[in-house]
Amino acid sequence: MSHPPSLESLLPGESLTERTYEALRTAILRNRLPPGTALSVPRLARELNVSRTPVREAVQRLIYEGLAVHESHRGAQVSRVDIADLRRLYLVRELLEGLAARLATERLDAAGLAELRGILAEHEEVLASGGDDSAHIELDMRFHRKLREIAGNPHLTAALEPIAGRSHLALHSLWRTEEAPRLALEEHQRIVDAMVTGDPELAEEAARQHISRLRIRLSHSTLRGQEAVRPGEPDALEGGAHA
Repeated sequence: MSHPPSLESLLPGESLTERTYEALRTAILRNRLPPGTALSVPRLARELNVSRTPVREAVQRLIYEGLAVHESHRGAQVSRVDIADLRRLYLVRELLEGLAARLATERLDAAGLAELRGILAEHEEVLASGGDDSAHIELDMRFHRKLREIAGNPHLTAALEPIAGRSHLALHSLWRTEEAPRLALEEHQRIVDAMVTGDPELAEEAARQHISRLRIRLSHSTLRGQEAVRPGEPDALEGGAHA
């Protein structure tokens, strides 16, 4: 691992497990721990200068969130996501994010709306300052996590959290382009605007369109990045989708 995670920049006062989790999660989202990297508890404990217990607990949380997987005889590693798997993930995520927006609209109050708008404002600032793709990914995750929190359905959260986590791993290739973060922010704004109307169906449709369009943009970005794509091969992410 050429760029080991660090605890130095994290806020004091958090539990050691929380700080360890944040360090590993940040390293994954910034691609310092690329997909397929082994998450060896003894090695990570040495590199972070902590005991094995907080590392083990942090890795378990990463597995729950879909950022890592555990395989028999291989242990934990950063999740890999291929094109076919992305298509399956985003088809399911589209449905579940739509449901989250619908439920969140029914429960939206002034405090929840203020938090959502705060995330949008922060994302606007990051765009204006030219923040890197990891900052955009983090804000995207925060926005959707807040929607799930407002929706208030723990079963939906349990189903959506690992799907959202794994799908975010593929965003580095997409959000290096200048227009992608701006489009995502505009679509987030449409979701919030729809929620403010109080119409759950309108909010659900806005959220579903956001994920569908994100999937299509990601498909184009992924296929452009491949060294060999067979002419006439159908788009693995777009198949069966509506825009």
